[in-house]
Amino acid sequence: MPDAPPHKVVIIGSGPAGWTAAIYAARAQLNPVVFVGVATQSPSLVLPGGQLMLTTDVENYPGFPEAVSGPEMMAMFQKQAERFGTTVVGRDIVTCDFSTMPFTLHDSAGETVRANAVILASGATANWIGLENELRLAQSGGGVSACAVCDGALPIFKDQHLAVVGGGDSAMEEAVFLTKYASKVTVIHRRDRLRASKIMQQRFLSQPNADVMWNKVVVDVLGDEKITGLEVEDTTNGRRSTLEVRGLFVAIGHTPATGFLEGSGVELDDAGYVILGDRSSRTNIEGVFAAGDIADARYRQAVTAAGMGCQAAIDAEHWLAAHGSN
Repeated sequence: MPDAPPHKVVIIGSGPAGWTAAIYAARAQLNPVVFVGVATQSPSLVLPGGQLMLTTDVENYPGFPEAVSGPEMMAMFQKQAERFGTTVVGRDIVTCDFSTMPFTLHDSAGETVRANAVILASGATANWIGLENELRLAQSGGGVSACAVCDGALPIFKDQHLAVVGGGDSAMEEAVFLTKYASKVTVIHRRDRLRASKIMQQRFLSQPNADVMWNKVVVDVLGDEKITGLEVEDTTNGRRSTLEVRGLFVAIGHTPATGFLEGSGVELDDAGYVILGDRSSRTNIEGVFAAGDIADARYRQAVTAAGMGCQAAIDAEHWLAAHGSN
């Protein structure tokens, strides 16, 4: 039996970037194949549907005047992509060989996949503290989040005492945003000084409802259906105490899901994010494109990821046309 012809476009990832790329590619008659990933019980790993699968209410995506749950939104994205002929595969891509055309990909079932163009859209995962109750309440919408810009304006956090774990610029940015809605924002930091730049520290500390707990780490998240408080431990003497809060925002960074690109030749920055060409979705390898949080360490929003997915599909379509592969 001769080998099956390569796919025109393979999309790796199934968040807003991946599904938007699939919608555009499918409507361009590129017959895209989306590898959605493998379901996992832990939100510290990549989920099919991306980080929105941990978001109970999305209120800042255009076109949804009423809040929509992250999983519901991703189901809509998938249904729209499938309507135009997208093929969905419930496996991970584990290694990539971009050294020859067509490209060769290997999936988690041990099968080989060939593609004329590839769109990388596997996203990035928030770094969590790793506590059982933290992860449980993050999954259930119980007041634990890794994105203040995404969730901080929700009614459950308004006029409440909220906590932010972290000490860098991102943590300060999250904390400043939350001061607009919370009665009080307490930053919990394991050391006696913040890592954030002086200007970012000042922006937070100048707010009348800002507070810092120095030399503290969170050792447990309290509450059954909703968070009621935090158990914190002093890093200098080991003493534990309880802080009553109604929201916890974990701001200790993100990790791009680029492990499967090891040895592929795709250029990454020092933090592991895919490096793109100016004002495009093109990577350093011809025919390989990237979209969403895998290449965006700054915005990390559903709407920006979707926009990047659109760009990647259009760039892929033009590249395939120029190389006689569409």
